[in-house]
Amino acid sequence: MNRAERIKLLRFGASGLLVTGLHVTVAMTLIEYAGTGPALANALAFACSTGGSYLLNTFWSFSSSPALANAWRFATVSLGGLTLTALVSHATAVAGGGPGLGIAMVVCVVPPVTFIAHRRWTYR
Repeated sequence: MNRAERIKLLRFGASGLLVTGLHVTVAMTLIEYAGTGPALANALAFACSTGGSYLLNTFWSFSSSPALANAWRFATVSLGGLTLTALVSHATAVAGGGPGLGIAMVVCVVPPVTFIAHRRWTYR
């Protein structure tokens, strides 16, 4: 991997950490201060963090411009990542792994897959 690709990968990782913080902040704020149920709070937080992720990754990680085509591809990859998260978590649980192992597996599998999908498809 060349230097430019490593920079994109590092920025993608940093963006992921930032939007994870955004998700937690939005969800907890809605639950604690607005009385929103956890499922709705997390759904709204997912929407907010996905929008933030799109902007950060478009401008910073991949040095691209917002466009309808890459926004739809980004949303598709994000939903695919959500589906992959559920599948990896479920497979880990079925195999007898606890929640911590499931989270570790998700962290090891989902970000690399979504980075490659964004690099090769979303921002082609």
